Amino acid sequence: MRGIRIGTAFGIPIQLNWTFLLILPIFAWIIGGSIGQITELLTLAFGTSLDAEALSTGNTRWLLGIGAAVGLFFGVLLHEFGHSLVAMRYGFEIESITLWLLGGVASFREMPEDWKQEFNIAIAGPVVSVLVGIISYGGFVLTPTGLPEAKFVLGYLAFMNVALAGFNMLPGFPMDGGRVLRALLARNRPHAKATQQAAEVGKIFAFLMGIFGLFTFQLFLILLAFFIYMAASGEAQQSTLKAAFQDITVGDIMTPGAELQTVDPRTTVAELLNRMFQERHTGYPVLQNGDLIGMVTLDDARTVREVERDAYIVEEIMSNDIASVTPDADAIVALRTMQEHDVGRLPVVDANGELVGILSRTDLMTAFNIIQSGGSVSLLQRNDPGSLTSIR
Repeated sequence: MRGIRIGTAFGIPIQLNWTFLLILPIFAWIIGGSIGQITELLTLAFGTSLDAEALSTGNTRWLLGIGAAVGLFFGVLLHEFGHSLVAMRYGFEIESITLWLLGGVASFREMPEDWKQEFNIAIAGPVVSVLVGIISYGGFVLTPTGLPEAKFVLGYLAFMNVALAGFNMLPGFPMDGGRVLRALLARNRPHAKATQQAAEVGKIFAFLMGIFGLFTFQLFLILLAFFIYMAASGEAQQSTLKAAFQDITVGDIMTPGAELQTVDPRTTVAELLNRMFQERHTGYPVLQNGDLIGMVTLDDARTVREVERDAYIVEEIMSNDIASVTPDADAIVALRTMQEHDVGRLPVVDANGELVGILSRTDLMTAFNIIQSGGSVSLLQRNDPGSLTSIR
């Protein structure tokens, strides 16, 4: 989840995704256009009447809409800090907190597998939202009746923060309630199995939410249902991969150095494309005097116009910013590195910086398929070091 960095708190970068800049004025417009309905709701909830007509005069309604919308997203930000600060107490690294179209997202570098830790991290967000709601309600009660605008905003935030805490506790994995459900399921079963079961509940919940949003013409609910469904599927897949690659290292499944195809930096782009066609490879390490100096891919070659491919050499188009792994790194760590750097292959280097192999997404997926079929990748490698490459 990328965005514009606006600051840092507790060492955690705070970002605004471009979709947040779209949804904030929409929320302000919706709130400003619903002053009458909101004041009736606050009267019903808190027993204190507000003059909706006075709050709707001139530009007042739109200023209230802006204030309430900003306050609501500030509450969402505090909600995410609730998750993040508890996670940091357990030693987990938080990459960022991002406000976006559907609220907020705290990006963890690694998710907890201990059920107690996950339970406490998941429940912390709704607890913070309830506390924000209580504080807002206190402000609502203490604010003089002569300041109806402030009472309106505080009353709205009191109601919405508690309502959002309740909504987040619904079992729509990976929402907070879904993570609480997974934590409870993981008390007496493997984490991967608990994730699969919580994800299935989350997908059913998302389907029902989407149907409800469709019949009530609520686009926001449809978008949220789609996000929950996709996120549940993605996290279940990640959990399955992590479980499958447990105790599997990069050295078990990489293409070893003896079978490695490399390219010289002085090779022309035309020659490179011919090699790619003949050898059915779309990426190569670039070696100069035995040293790894870059990686070149088919996408790099495509940046050169066809008529100029004899004039350009690999050194001019290769990537010098090389993400690499060591042979003893966990396979799942290598997969995360590929995802973080958006690359399809990683050079494997030893402690001395020597290139000893390469690991591709194809290697990982082939190994995963073998493991899922009941095979052992490490045993397969010991018996036939080239077997994964030949399967690929």
